[in-house]
Amino acid sequence: MQDIYLLVSGPLAWAAWIIFALGSVWKIWSTLSVARQKDQVLLNYVSLKYGLRSIINWSIPFNTVNMRLHPVFTGVAFFFHIAFFALLIFVSAHQIMIEEGFGIGWITIPDAVADIIAFAVIGACIFFGVRRVVRPEVKYVTDWTDFALLALVASPFVTGVLAYHQLGDYMTMVILHMLCAELLLVAIPFTRLSHMLLAPLTRAYIGSEFGMVRHVKDW
Repeated sequence: MQDIYLLVSGPLAWAAWIIFALGSVWKIWSTLSVARQKDQVLLNYVSLKYGLRSIINWSIPFNTVNMRLHPVFTGVAFFFHIAFFALLIFVSAHQIMIEEGFGIGWITIPDAVADIIAFAVIGACIFFGVRRVVRPEVKYVTDWTDFALLALVASPFVTGVLAYHQLGDYMTMVILHMLCAELLLVAIPFTRLSHMLLAPLTRAYIGSEFGMVRHVKDW
């Protein structure tokens, strides 16, 4: 079991990060290339000023008309994204691995608080899944891959909670936790999860068009 742990926490982890990095570069480059082929003057309408203005305004909770029209979804979505990265960066177990690997460290979230946040994130994933079933406009564009991706997103948190509470064999849960996180990392550039990479580009383009061409706000 120790050999499997060393494999998953070492070579497989590095492989996942490399695939994620190269895949992210490919995804952004290929998306821009396709967009440029369809509209050769696309980049001429991208404004740093209006693009950043749009990104900033859409990054503030309940700052847009659309967010205020869907307050529950907006609240859950903002919490989910903030909690996701907070747990990734500030959980003490993750910090220990970062410090061992790179010799750098920072403050961490108390384990009990991180545990509560992890349960809340799992709840948010369930909310997103139920929403895809009960909301007709979302159900229409949903297929089984969306539920598979939601399960993949939730899996590192589920296995993390199981490991923390030592439900099942501890080492097995830790290995599964790392494997799930690595699979999620690899999946990001090649699935709909790539919205985390492309959303700023899309928002910048829309903000540029509305601000520079239409002279109106896009929020």
